[in-house]
Amino acid sequence: MSSKPNKKLTKQEEILLQDFSRNVSTKSSALFYGNAFIVSGIPIWLFWRIHQMDLYQSIIFFVVMTLVSTYLVAMAYKNVKFVLKHKIAIKRGDAVSKEVMKKVADDKKMSKQEKEERILWKKNEVADYEATTFSIFYNNAIFLMLVILASVYILKSLSPAINYSLSMGVASGLLALFSTSSK
Repeated sequence: MSSKPNKKLTKQEEILLQDFSRNVSTKSSALFYGNAFIVSGIPIWLFWRIHQMDLYQSIIFFVVMTLVSTYLVAMAYKNVKFVLKHKIAIKRGDAVSKEVMKKVADDKKMSKQEKEERILWKKNEVADYEATTFSIFYNNAIFLMLVILASVYILKSLSPAINYSLSMGVASGLLALFSTSSK
């Protein structure tokens, strides 16, 4: 065993590490899974009305593919948010700093360190919000485009059940794969 002292992180250090980690808050996770479920459910209408799949005979099939797709789309949301958050924080940093400094410039009681902490917190809040909204928009657009492209053009000659499973699987799988890139 090592005789190193067990150093605990301060609350500020834990918050800072959480801000730059890949993990998302419970609120963001619920938002991601809720949006992913809705977007993954939209193709059911396409296959029910356009491809003439019977809703009641295919309900188990629809549920299973929707849940798999929900998981993959939510994973894509998280990956894209992680990549974008740091880029947005850098781009918005100066504007956020100016805004916060205007608000706290008259407060003489506040130390310089506290002002810097407020700036950092606000930068993170702005970057988190913008990355979350853009990630949802971007991934939804790509997912729905891939589903429509696959189901209407590429897999149109297959039976509707095979078409549904392949178009949903390919669209959500490619979306999850594309989201893992770091650029």
